Amino acid sequence: MLLGRTKSRVRFHDAPPKFACSSFKDIHILLSDDDGDTLAAPRRLSICHRTRSSVKSLIRSLSHLPSFLENAAAAAEEQKEEELRPEIRIPGAEATIVIYFTSLRVVRSTFEDCKAVRTILRAFRVPIDERDLSMDCRFTEELQGILGLTEKSKLMLPRVFIGGRYIGGAEEVRCLHETGELKKYMERLPCAALGTCDTCGGYGFILCIDCDGSRKCYNEKAGFRCCTLCNENGLIRCPSCSSAPL
Repeated sequence: MLLGRTKSRVRFHDAPPKFACSSFKDIHILLSDDDGDTLAAPRRLSICHRTRSSVKSLIRSLSHLPSFLENAAAAAEEQKEEELRPEIRIPGAEATIVIYFTSLRVVRSTFEDCKAVRTILRAFRVPIDERDLSMDCRFTEELQGILGLTEKSKLMLPRVFIGGRYIGGAEEVRCLHETGELKKYMERLPCAALGTCDTCGGYGFILCIDCDGSRKCYNEKAGFRCCTLCNENGLIRCPSCSSAPL
């Protein structure tokens, strides 16, 4: 008896083979090119290489040590000389601030320093005697005499005196202001009146009352003569707000 052929119930699918990988440790093999070269693994620095780099950095740091020590020794000697140097003071200015500055913009850095220092000092509302060297050349001679400088010496501006005592220039004033020491100097000074001077408008100078700024005075006997009361610009110090008129 012949058996009949029956259909198989098993189904076959033409599905592509699936890839499964539990880790990626061999991924560089799968990504290798046709020549069989694998991707280069990242190079790790050896301990010896890292040690050499540290030693080189240390040597470079130590190479700057001599210059640092020389600069520190020079700064210490300069500070010692300043301590031994007699204190510079302006007589008769114990109740005010005296600042020598310039209002000319010829040297921008100097003008900016003068402007910054004046702004800092004006914020304390204390008496300030501002002496502009560009308005009167006699201020230059006066400052050189106070600091003990010669005519050929380079004069740095601004120069500040608080309570008659010499403080320094722009850097010294900024440092004292940032550390709060400048406020302690101001506590010894009286308060200034608010507002601007009605006589000079805050400029500190007015026209000469003898020559009206012309620098020439007339006398019936001698004729015209040069005015001796005003400066080279025909100006005199304001009698209302200037503490030390020239």
